[in-house]
Amino acid sequence: MDIEPRLGVDFGRVIHGGLLAPGDDDTVFLDGSFEEAIASPATEGVYEVLPGLVEAFEGRAWIISKCGDRVRKRTLAWLDHHDFYARTGLPRANVRFCRKRAEKADHCAELGITHMIDDRLDVHRAIREIVPYRYLFGPSKGPEWVRHLPGWDAAEVIRADIPAGRNRPATRRSH
Repeated sequence: MDIEPRLGVDFGRVIHGGLLAPGDDDTVFLDGSFEEAIASPATEGVYEVLPGLVEAFEGRAWIISKCGDRVRKRTLAWLDHHDFYARTGLPRANVRFCRKRAEKADHCAELGITHMIDDRLDVHRAIREIVPYRYLFGPSKGPEWVRHLPGWDAAEVIRADIPAGRNRPATRRSH
C-alpha cells in the first residue's frame, strides 16, 4: 500500500520558544505583552531545517497546536511577523488549533498525518495508534515507541523515515 507522507509540527517549544527544560513554559509568549510575544525568537535551527522537510513532504505539512483564543491570535501574528510561511514553504492554510492536547489526535486522523513532531509525551500517547512516526522534540527522552529528537539539527532522521512511510503504515517503534 502506498501511503502519502504528511508532517505535523507543534508550535510551542518546537517551532517557537527554544529547547526549554521539561516543565518550563515560554513566559514571554504566554504572559508577556503582545509585542514581546511576537518579537520572541524561533527555536534554533527551525529555519535551516523545516523548509527542507516541507519540501521533502511536498508541502503536505501542518502546524498542529493546542491553545486558547488569546494564544491562537499571538501564534498567527508571530507566524506573520516572522515571515514564517515564506521562509519555510508551509502553506498558510495549514495551521490547525485545538483546546486540548489529546484533540491533536483528531487533527492527525483527519489530515492523515504520518509523521508528528511534538515536545509533549501526552500528545504522543494520544496519537500513538494514529501516527506511525512520532518524534519527541527537546531534551526529554521518551519510551521506545517514540523517537527522541533533541533539536532541529537531529531532524535528518525524519527525512530518512519518509520512504518507509510510503511503503508501510508502521515501524517496530509504533507498536
